[in-house]
Amino acid sequence: MNAKERKEYEKILLDKRAQLLKELGLIEEATFNKTAKDSSGDISAYAFHLADQASDFSEREKAFHFASREGRYLHHIEEALRRVKEKDYGLCFECKKPINPSRLKAVPHARLCIKCKSAEEEKKRASLE
Repeated sequence: MNAKERKEYEKILLDKRAQLLKELGLIEEATFNKTAKDSSGDISAYAFHLADQASDFSEREKAFHFASREGRYLHHIEEALRRVKEKDYGLCFECKKPINPSRLKAVPHARLCIKCKSAEEEKKRASLE
């Protein structure tokens, strides 16, 4: 992969990282920084209904799982950016062959070519059976 192509993929990865960081910030702002009292909209010091508390807890749990998933995705993007800097971006971790550019456009953080990724998924399926 030449320097120009690496720059293009780096821009794609940086854009994705910026978008993820923005989304994670919005999740945190909207969900994790609220207290139970803030969520209820109640300004009194009294506790609010148990069903409201359960609903709020459920929403926080969903947001946590979403943020966790997005955090893992962010980690993969950071690793791909590291590979761009080290100039080994676009090479399969397993077979060391170049990853197809169409795969990198679809999954810019890909670390395996289609063949090796398919083999990895097959191993996972076999271990679950």
